[in-house]
Amino acid sequence: MILLFAFDSVSGRDKFDALYNRYHRLMLAKARDILRDEMLSEDAVSEAFIRVYKNLHKIDDPFSNSTAAFLVTIVKNTALTILKKERAIPSEELDDTARDGFNLESHVLSRLSEERIYSLLDGLGDEAKSVFLLKYAYDLSHREIGKILNMSENNVTVKLYRTRARLSELLAKEGFVHGS
Repeated sequence: MILLFAFDSVSGRDKFDALYNRYHRLMLAKARDILRDEMLSEDAVSEAFIRVYKNLHKIDDPFSNSTAAFLVTIVKNTALTILKKERAIPSEELDDTARDGFNLESHVLSRLSEERIYSLLDGLGDEAKSVFLLKYAYDLSHREIGKILNMSENNVTVKLYRTRARLSELLAKEGFVHGS
């Protein structure tokens, strides 16, 4: 990549190289899921890595779950922008609900602040929070989450189910959700 020559330091170049080697395939898969076109997907990943380069200072640990989520978010947004331009689809049509029927926004976000949701998730533990955010904030499949967190797809499904159930209980106690 030409960007490797633009770095001021070896550590920046090494960090970028580590990110590219570790997440390129995951980002390409996410772009393909959205765009359904190989060339456009490669364009989306290239644009996403340009954005990563510009935001490299925001990444402390190239191997953390939050870094993976950050990179997937960048490529997802880039792919959606490309899709919108290519197909002239209104942005409202690009928003979809989770396939398993749990729509976080319709149940919670209209009445809770994002900070409150994060604080409730913090109380559930790091692993539960990571699985939940990767699914609902970053719209990753159970398989993609499993790859990022090094767990089986079935384990992701179970942890997600338990996290949703526990979050629903906490929200019901606060009067925000009626049932699950």
